[in-house]
Amino acid sequence: MIPPHSIDAILRRLEATDLPAHPPRFLVLYGSLREQSYSRFLAEFAAELLTSWGAEVRIFRPHELPVFDRHSHDHPEVQRLRQWARWSEGMVWSCPEQHGSMTGVFKNQVDWIPLKDGAIRPTQGRTLALMQVCGGSQSFNVVNQMRVLGRWMRMWTIPNQSSVAKAWQEFSDDGVMRASSYRERVIDVMEELLRFTLLMRAHRPLLDERFSEQESLRKTGALQKAQGV
Repeated sequence: MIPPHSIDAILRRLEATDLPAHPPRFLVLYGSLREQSYSRFLAEFAAELLTSWGAEVRIFRPHELPVFDRHSHDHPEVQRLRQWARWSEGMVWSCPEQHGSMTGVFKNQVDWIPLKDGAIRPTQGRTLALMQVCGGSQSFNVVNQMRVLGRWMRMWTIPNQSSVAKAWQEFSDDGVMRASSYRERVIDVMEELLRFTLLMRAHRPLLDERFSEQESLRKTGALQKAQGV
């Protein structure tokens, strides 16, 4: 079976969509437990920008989140993270590079967000912006890895991204990002995230629609009907 799509039908669905009026909702994750955490400083700067533009932002603090074990689903911080993921319309991921890779602290958060929770996919159709901090020269290992991870989580990862080299030079002791080209790039990334989110959130039902999933639902419904369920 091939679904009966047409360009005109898709355009009609796009035109008929009412644009949401509520502030866009963003969840921010960062990947370090240190008190002087540059990935947290970067995440907080991103949140400050989005909030100043009228968005609603929640920053998840990973300090009490248990190590992923497939069993602690009722832990309060696991529940909080999952609820905030469902609440969000877009996400910001900020992570340091450790041994050429994302940190376990960051990956642990994503591992606790399921691809599917009953009939809900907590991350599907969300927009995503990626940022990393480096202790030395600029690297893109982590943003590249997170881009693969975002695709796996069925998220719309925006083209722009930020990598801050020698992050210890780019923030004051109280976490304020100093004026630089790195700061300007973060602003660019957050502007792009905001615009993509406003553009895409109204059309999520259409953009998230998948033939394979519709077929699965159709077959399940036919099976349940035949079984008298």
